[in-house]
Amino acid sequence: MVRDYDPDRPVPPEVRERLLAHAIRAPSAGFSQGWAFLVLESPEERDRFWAATAGDGAPDRWLSRMRRAPLLIVPLSHKAAYLDRYAEPDKGWSDRDERRWPVPYWDIDTGMAALLMLLTAVDEGLGACFFGIPPDRTAGFREEFGVPAEYRPIGCISVGYEGKDDRRSPSLRRGRRSVADVVHRGHWQV
Repeated sequence: MVRDYDPDRPVPPEVRERLLAHAIRAPSAGFSQGWAFLVLESPEERDRFWAATAGDGAPDRWLSRMRRAPLLIVPLSHKAAYLDRYAEPDKGWSDRDERRWPVPYWDIDTGMAALLMLLTAVDEGLGACFFGIPPDRTAGFREEFGVPAEYRPIGCISVGYEGKDDRRSPSLRRGRRSVADVVHRGHWQV
């Protein structure tokens, strides 16, 4: 995850379109495709995003570097698309009862679309970072950009060319867990 961007190098339009084209190739339960993407590129749009989501006061070092990203994409999940799709005759349910869903696939599938954008950014030689929108700022974000209530922002992806002041997360010092630590073959073993 890149946390600093070169503010003088915009993301080329054809690359932005590849990011979005790859996102819609993500898997979705029942091919529901319950996602939408808010693209913010102009300085004014990005400033409005940061004002709505970051709060008042001077930005800290993290936010100062993140604000340099020339492209922000907000993936939004749409639960109703899944509930409607699974109430169709070929799925066998006649209602929209969300208790049937063991996990919120609308969020998971939108997260997979976000991951495809992150991977595409790497393939294109760009940096990117997925980060959350604080829950207490979601209403302000929705209002600022006219996002309908039935769409939930699952986070935001900043995209751009890596800046000179990128600082990797101190969490990386923990190291990556090994395959042996996380893979269980045939039976759960500790």
